[in-house]
Amino acid sequence: AMHIFKITCFHKLSLLLTGLTLISTFSIAQPGKTVDARAKLIHHIDSILQSQVNDGKIPGAVIQIKQGDNVIYKQAYGYAQKFNYAHEPLAVPEQMTTDHLFDIASLTKVVGTTTSIMLLADHGLININDPVSKYIKAFGSPDKAAITIRHLLTHTAGLYEWYPLYYRASNKQETFKLIGELPLAFPVGAQRKYSDLGFTILGEIVEVVSGLSLDQFEKQNVFIPLGMTNTLYNPLTKNHDYKIAATSFGNPFEYRMVHDPAMGFQFKEIKPYQWNGWRHYVLKGEVNDGNAWYAEKGVSGAAGIFSTVDDLQKLVDLLMNKGKVGAEQFISGNTINTFLTKDKFNNGLGWMMDPINSFMKNGPEGTFGHTGFTGTSITVVPSKKISIILLINRQQMGLIGGKEYYNVNAIRAQVFEAVMRYGKE
Repeated sequence: AMHIFKITCFHKLSLLLTGLTLISTFSIAQPGKTVDARAKLIHHIDSILQSQVNDGKIPGAVIQIKQGDNVIYKQAYGYAQKFNYAHEPLAVPEQMTTDHLFDIASLTKVVGTTTSIMLLADHGLININDPVSKYIKAFGSPDKAAITIRHLLTHTAGLYEWYPLYYRASNKQETFKLIGELPLAFPVGAQRKYSDLGFTILGEIVEVVSGLSLDQFEKQNVFIPLGMTNTLYNPLTKNHDYKIAATSFGNPFEYRMVHDPAMGFQFKEIKPYQWNGWRHYVLKGEVNDGNAWYAEKGVSGAAGIFSTVDDLQKLVDLLMNKGKVGAEQFISGNTINTFLTKDKFNNGLGWMMDPINSFMKNGPEGTFGHTGFTGTSITVVPSKKISIILLINRQQMGLIGGKEYYNVNAIRAQVFEAVMRYGKE
């Protein structure tokens, strides 16, 4: 079924998109907006991000702010890589550009997985209220039988929030099987507990329904049709010289998660020293997320996608335009609305909608977005036709005091506030 709709609906789009990508990056201020308001916004954003780079808090960043059809601001700051594995400054650090690919981490959940689930639902191949057991037998067990696709999308299925799957699985099939066997941590549907495991299983559903691997499905049905030519898993395996922002020095934070009881991720069946496949080099083009890399060879529904600010904007524009790409209805407006309607925990399907989040702090009704652990975030304000894509390679600075990565929530909040002030003027 997949191949049929792929050819009929989607081939026309690539032609369409070539035309759309020519929109100038440095566009004029919005009609009715003073040039001063835009200049003020740019000055404000510059001062926020450049000062963070100058103070050595973040290595670099790329930002894009768009309103309606106009890119209000697009800029790169600092460095794509500053340090080698020994944490020594590079003699010639690599300058950040707006063309750099970022490990978008959990933005994978919305950009790749949620969009794929939208497409399958839109074409009637799944229903989001279907029990997961309809597609994955292991979820027919008494404790999991009530779990639906909707529960997975809204992080309410009751699965563990995190688990070092790579201690017990070294490929996709073993990983899926392991998640199916793990006990639930919370009652089904009773609370929101953000979980990587749920989105790993959504990736499995995409594979089961489409008959394609997750990366192939997304490439054929999402990225190519939308003209997202620099969005992919495992960029180092492709015969292409991508510019890629570096992230962490191996996986020191996940090492802590497993080894330090204070982190709260102790499982009686996991002995910290029973597995030792940790990476000991700067990650640059390999996904930071341990489960995605060690347990799923880089391709997961929870993490693994690399992308650029321009490509992410194409996905954002699709949602902002209620599923339309140019004149073509790529996903129905109904499906988009279903996914961007708040549940009782104040979030959409896949997308976060709770204005308590720093990246959309006190945003107007209907605002949605998501973040990634590497320092990435997307915020969309449909009521003002505004979007913010902010990509920060925060992990290149290493752990602060050997404990945590620098928290970029304050930066996200300041940027959002500045853009909202501009939206009012």
